[in-house]
Amino acid sequence: MTTSFKTWIEDNSITEIECLVPDMNGVIRGKVLPATKFIKSEADGSLRMPSSVFSVSITGEYAGDSDEAYADRDLILVPDASTLHIAPGYKSATAFVFADTRMPDGSAWPSSPRHILKEVLALYAAKGWTPIVAPELEFYLTAINADPDLPLMPPIGRSGRAETAPQPYGLESITEYEDLVETIYEHAEIAALHLDTMIHESGAGQLEINFHHGDPLQLSDQVIVFKRIVRQAALAHGVYATFMAKPMADQPGSAMHLHVSIIDSEGTNLFSTPTGADSDLFRHFVGGLQTYLPEIAPLFAPTVNSFRRMRPSHSAPINVQWGKDNRSCGLRVPTADAQNRRIENRLPGADANPYLAIASCLLAGYLGIEEQLEPAAQVGGNAYVHPRTLPKTLEEALERFAVCAPVRKYLGDAFVDAFLCIKQLELDHFQGVISSWERDHLLLKA
Repeated sequence: MTTSFKTWIEDNSITEIECLVPDMNGVIRGKVLPATKFIKSEADGSLRMPSSVFSVSITGEYAGDSDEAYADRDLILVPDASTLHIAPGYKSATAFVFADTRMPDGSAWPSSPRHILKEVLALYAAKGWTPIVAPELEFYLTAINADPDLPLMPPIGRSGRAETAPQPYGLESITEYEDLVETIYEHAEIAALHLDTMIHESGAGQLEINFHHGDPLQLSDQVIVFKRIVRQAALAHGVYATFMAKPMADQPGSAMHLHVSIIDSEGTNLFSTPTGADSDLFRHFVGGLQTYLPEIAPLFAPTVNSFRRMRPSHSAPINVQWGKDNRSCGLRVPTADAQNRRIENRLPGADANPYLAIASCLLAGYLGIEEQLEPAAQVGGNAYVHPRTLPKTLEEALERFAVCAPVRKYLGDAFVDAFLCIKQLELDHFQGVISSWERDHLLLKA
């Protein structure tokens, strides 16, 4: 943005500003300020937020020991002018802006997910490379559900009926929610999101949106905003929208597939040779994904629910096999010409924090290039017949992540320890819950 915050805000008659700070789970924290207050605070550097926002678990509790979690120091919010856009759906003229967090000495707060992605991108920039990503994000529309003990159900469409069977790519099925879809597109355009195609996915009430390929940080911001827009639009239309990885037991899970390539300063795709063959760099990148993604799964599968999605023959990978145009593989090479050569990482769930999911993918690939790791042979058939290499549970995933030294080296102890602390707290809470399955099968039989 070439103009100042003050000029843009006045030109657009904005009265309120939402200052957005995504936390470890990708939940939006932040402040809402009158526009005049924001302009003054941004100019004099007085925007503040406590460091504890990066210690909040998905249950809303603080994780960490007394030395850090309760010290709760003030961080300086530094709004990113390139992310300032009009916020749709408000009665008053409102805008949103993402803010980075810095300590009083000017250094970045080390456990900020946005900062983590920037650090990984800097590794590529140092080599003169630019990663390009394109997320594909799946989500479900469901009927309103006020009781968490009851299963989710597909919503009633405009026909007056709910879907009861799979309808992949069904045009009649997606028009069941036409008014809601139109609202989503209208709000996304106001918020300057770069959306491509929306389709009906395999599940009942499951949709998928494709984003245009571009800068990983910008796309992560857009995924965060898109999720918020969809949830708010759904509520306005009398339904829920959920990005849980596995919201319904009898329906497919929801993913956030990531298409990834790398270009040089001339815009040349480094994943392909001039003759159109796989480059050495491409093979090493894939080798890095195969080696490291199973060890850092919590970064793209962050909840207990994430691992319910990754089951054999449930439209989600269980390993990191790779193959050309093979959707049973965790890593798919789409059919494309040399300039569009890319790898599709099908592992992340829709529940993943986009900054961390993309950072994990790019860091794993970077390590593969640095270590010149060779990938396994490509799979031409059903990848589900190959052994599972991904963790089966969040507990196993956290144990493996905690001892992955090469990744810890780049992400830093502060981030890794804070992330593990939050996830362990969430896991402890989950393990303290008695499920309906246990009451059903053990109450009168055990």
